[in-house]
Amino acid sequence: MVPADAAPTTFADLTTIRTGGRPLFLLAPETEDELIETVQDAWASGEDWLLLGGGSNTVAADTEFDGTVVRVLTRGITVERSADRVILRVQAGEPWDDLVAHTVAQGWSGIEALSGIPGSTGAAPVQNIGAYGQELANSLVAIDFLDYESGERRRIPAAELELGYRTSLLKHGLRGLVVAVELELWDTEAEASVLGAALSRPLAFPQLADALGVHVGDRVPLADVRATVLRLRAAKGMLLNPGDPDATSAGSFFTNPIVSLSFSRTLPESAPRWPLDDPELPDRVIPLEDYYGIGPVPGAVEVVPLVKLSAAWLIEHAGISRGFRLPGSRAAVSSKHTLALTNTGGASGEEIAQLARFVQQRVQAEFGVILQPEPVLVGLGL
Repeated sequence: MVPADAAPTTFADLTTIRTGGRPLFLLAPETEDELIETVQDAWASGEDWLLLGGGSNTVAADTEFDGTVVRVLTRGITVERSADRVILRVQAGEPWDDLVAHTVAQGWSGIEALSGIPGSTGAAPVQNIGAYGQELANSLVAIDFLDYESGERRRIPAAELELGYRTSLLKHGLRGLVVAVELELWDTEAEASVLGAALSRPLAFPQLADALGVHVGDRVPLADVRATVLRLRAAKGMLLNPGDPDATSAGSFFTNPIVSLSFSRTLPESAPRWPLDDPELPDRVIPLEDYYGIGPVPGAVEVVPLVKLSAAWLIEHAGISRGFRLPGSRAAVSSKHTLALTNTGGASGEEIAQLARFVQQRVQAEFGVILQPEPVLVGLGL
């Protein structure tokens, strides 16, 4: 256990956007047993509590947090092999990008396009992190979970987490601690001995394929995918870099909106949109006495085609350019990417929130779309 007085004392010290006041109590367990005991004690106290990993997805108010913050610093990866697959059990505090770098070096494919995403592994299922055609959901097998409501520790299969675009049951309703994450990746060792290189999963994102000079569906060396993704993220200010002022952010501040197909047709023709797969509905058996084949099916669920929009396009076409800031504010839109809001130096959490609200209002007024924030807001509201 790291003593509280040896750790940073404010959210500004603990988060990548560098805002926020002091927690009343700050604890930093480093082993799995310490983590579970610390979290259980925090819950038993009846006071407010917050779990914090890498701090890359948190924006906090500058007032004191009247409760306990538990920094998850556990480390460790265990490996089981099965034919051409590897099963990894990863401690929640393991830095995500360190994990990706390790898997690429070992020749294990499946999360290489998720290179450069900051934060801890335990936070990854909450947002179902994704980038450049891969999502955690593609590789996640299960989580080791300590349930806040029941106090029970259990293994929850990925299929029960309701993983979706930047969301999961962990984000909406299921409270507790992710102790560890279980992933299934492809072991390329056998084919690498024949092909001469450890190859990625088939590329699924056009921008990444173009940057690599190949086609969607192709497989390329894992190290090339990682290097290219890191370069693309750096160009957008989405890579932690002390020398880049745009990196003092929480990454993408807004998620890409998902709307109905009919609503998307009200937007300008030039607005990017990506149709989503229709949801799979379970088959229903309807007794003959309830339905004779005439008229609408009783209790039928209407399937509404959905479309994903580009939040960056909406922001830019609502009149907000890169580098925009409100008069006198120390918060700004990134100079590289309109999805990121940055702390240009000494910005308060409220200044970040004010800018976010302004962006929301402009996009809603122009297009009727309410952008949803991606980071966790502590003591702040939009």
